[in-house]
Amino acid sequence: MESRQGVVYYDGLCLACSAEINHYRKLKGSERFAFVDITAASFKAADHGLDPYKVHKVMHVRDQNGVLHEGVEAFRTIWKELPRYQFLWKLSDGAIVRPILELGYRVFLVARPYLPRRKALDCSASPYCEVPK
Repeated sequence: MESRQGVVYYDGLCLACSAEINHYRKLKGSERFAFVDITAASFKAADHGLDPYKVHKVMHVRDQNGVLHEGVEAFRTIWKELPRYQFLWKLSDGAIVRPILELGYRVFLVARPYLPRRKALDCSASPYCEVPK
């Protein structure tokens, strides 16, 4: 039986997001994922069955079974496949840790538009990118 590859959808204009994804790409287990930059001119959310606005606001990962995960659950899907982070995957399912991660991610989502971006805040490569004015 052929194993399917999962898909990590990430914001290539966000420096922090790109740095985290580049870190994951170097790790054993990362070959289980294709990494798709949602800000690339060639990316069409509808071709992936994604809402174009939502995918730019919240992290999305499609697992090897085709199930779509968002937010903290998207990160947990990545961690589950990376031996180096499986401890975090297990820990993040706990009744105490999970709410803390969810809160932290909500705070990150508020701060994310203000984080440094490639091309000096130029979002012309993405029709859905939101940059504070």
